[in-house]
Amino acid sequence: MPRVRPTIGDVARAAGVSKGTVSLAYSGKRPVADETRRRILEAAATLGWTPSESARALATSRAAAIGLVLARTPDVLAADSFFPRFISGCESVLSGAGMGLLLNVVTSAEAEEAVYRRHAAGRVDGVLLLDIRRDDPRPALMAELELPAVMLTGHRPSEAERHGLSAVYVEGAPAIRRLVGALVDAGHRHIAHVTGPLTMLHAIERREAFVTAVRDHGLDPTRVVEADFTAAAGHDATAALLDGPEPPTAIVYANDVMAIAGLSLARSRGLRVPEDLSLTGYDNTELSGHLSPALTSVDSDPYASGVRATQRLLADLLGDPPAAEHLDCVRVHERGSIGPAPTHPSIPAS
Repeated sequence: MPRVRPTIGDVARAAGVSKGTVSLAYSGKRPVADETRRRILEAAATLGWTPSESARALATSRAAAIGLVLARTPDVLAADSFFPRFISGCESVLSGAGMGLLLNVVTSAEAEEAVYRRHAAGRVDGVLLLDIRRDDPRPALMAELELPAVMLTGHRPSEAERHGLSAVYVEGAPAIRRLVGALVDAGHRHIAHVTGPLTMLHAIERREAFVTAVRDHGLDPTRVVEADFTAAAGHDATAALLDGPEPPTAIVYANDVMAIAGLSLARSRGLRVPEDLSLTGYDNTELSGHLSPALTSVDSDPYASGVRATQRLLADLLGDPPAAEHLDCVRVHERGSIGPAPTHPSIPAS
């Protein structure tokens, strides 16, 4: 078996001190008692550990920056309103701390890992992890690189805790259940869902919330179409649903962009919203409230998520132990795009 490389945590345990004290012993940023320094150096020598660039950066904050890597294609990134608001929240905290945000956009897993490895060499003091995926390799990579990180997720993440990372979790599933309940209360029995990419945990969680809610009402939970958050994908997914053998009278979309594309397609086919077809979105973009009818949507407050995740990371950099924090910021805005189910649904052919 390959030899496991010792970590700063191993040295701290062997010397009976914190990881921060080990970092200080090597950085010289603050005094460390001679006896304590001796124990740390002996433990490091015994284990064969040398301080990584990320460990030194943690002690000295010499980068004065945090990293954010977005693994999205340019067209998907351009269509998503979440990221500008999230980044604004990050910057509001960083500016007050005299720090900056280093943003990288990548389109492959190899490019993403390469960025994190460069970050661990001292380019940033820590990173924020978004778009958590099924079997995500990044928490283990952060532990390997000894790179402080905070995950933003849709539920309390065991993965973060297992690798000693902090997390901020914003639960979207209750909002999906509320949307389904509102549609059922309006008389709808044929409800569909257009998801985001099902490699992403938040898309999986919302799909599962939709399926559970629909099934709990005794309805068919199988009207689910996967898309990629773009308007084109929303258009195609809506067309597939309307062209099916039993078209839905209501569609729950994973974001507003796809919902707006679905609204446009429905109207091009002569359907009225909400008289013939009810629609809901997610993200509560500025445009959603100005449509006719206004789009029912979910506001997850990306700005607040950016603030809290950045505050959590800065606290970690100052030596606080890793923690998982729940942020209660999700709100459903019911508007005119939900109406009573049509008595005799009529879906014009394409």
